[in-house]
Amino acid sequence: MNAIIHEREGLRVAQIVDPGVVIENGGDFLDIVANSGSRHLVVGKENLNPDFFDLKTGLAGEILQKASNYGVSFAILGDFTNIASKSLRDFIYESNRTGKHLFVGTLTEALDRFCRG
Repeated sequence: MNAIIHEREGLRVAQIVDPGVVIENGGDFLDIVANSGSRHLVVGKENLNPDFFDLKTGLAGEILQKASNYGVSFAILGDFTNIASKSLRDFIYESNRTGKHLFVGTLTEALDRFCRG
């Protein structure tokens, strides 16, 4: 697994930059966290099984529950502007509003939000 560690304002944030890494389930997520060296994780949209974005599968809930249980801040990088599913749009909005799990367009946005707490 290839990761870059970003340090800002005393936070260590691991960014997964390996296109071959795909998080298929909660166990995969925990393995990545354990190997990343950080409690703040940034992954690209492409690093998640596409089922993550189909809320009916429960995969997003499983992974984000693991993140919550283990105190991991989690940001997903990608373009989320043209989401057809109203439930997914609402989910993204609520996640970004609360700030624990983020759906962002840029790494800078993720780092800024993590630093704000």
